[in-house]
Amino acid sequence: MNFKDSIALVTGGASGLGEACVRSIVAAGGKAAILDFAAEKGEKLATELGASTVFCNTDVTSEESVKAAIDKALAAFGSFNVVINCAGVGDPCKALTKKGPMPLSFFNRVVQINLVGTFNVIRLALEQMVKNAPREDGEKGVIINTASVAAFDGQIGQPAYSASKAGVAGMTLPLARECAEYGIRVLTIAPGLFNTPMLAILPESAREALGKMVPFPQRLGNPAEYAKLARHMIENPMLNGEVVRLDGAIRMAAR
Repeated sequence: MNFKDSIALVTGGASGLGEACVRSIVAAGGKAAILDFAAEKGEKLATELGASTVFCNTDVTSEESVKAAIDKALAAFGSFNVVINCAGVGDPCKALTKKGPMPLSFFNRVVQINLVGTFNVIRLALEQMVKNAPREDGEKGVIINTASVAAFDGQIGQPAYSASKAGVAGMTLPLARECAEYGIRVLTIAPGLFNTPMLAILPESAREALGKMVPFPQRLGNPAEYAKLARHMIENPMLNGEVVRLDGAIRMAAR
């Protein structure tokens, strides 16, 4: 697939990693539906980038909301051949806090958004992607999900986040095996420490300290670097069923 031919659904597309992917796709000549819960940011980005984008106010955990977003994208572009799932939350909480056990509602919320929300988008997008005309090798599309190094190196305070991201990593291969018969590839990126809104709430000094934890390059990752890997995954037909760490060789400590 040529990147310039991408017509993508990008969840979490109004900021951070998702926004970087939207900007990269549009800059290359493709089109993108921005699926996000942040309406003001999403509408602003769509207005800035123009007719090559459409904003869809979306709750990834809702079947009705995702269906409505897909319908809006289809009305705007006719079809789509790429899905990039970046929507997620990274709220920390220990299993046992000073106030007592972690509320089960907290764990459920993180898993619902990060894992169930990702699968919800995949299952509903697949129904449309299988209708695409096959390209070279019979390819009809690419799905790229976002896990995290926390799926493998989860820190204290991350049981919900790590579990949700490990689930995203764990469903990559079975989905790729199933989607092979549809001509659709499935991949996952597991970012390390990236300069996204999740870290933007921290003071600059704290972000610099986190960047120094990365072996090389010794800094936080840039969202554009995530978008570069997503582009390569779209363009390289032999990449399939894989979880790729994008982390500067960091291995997270317990704390």
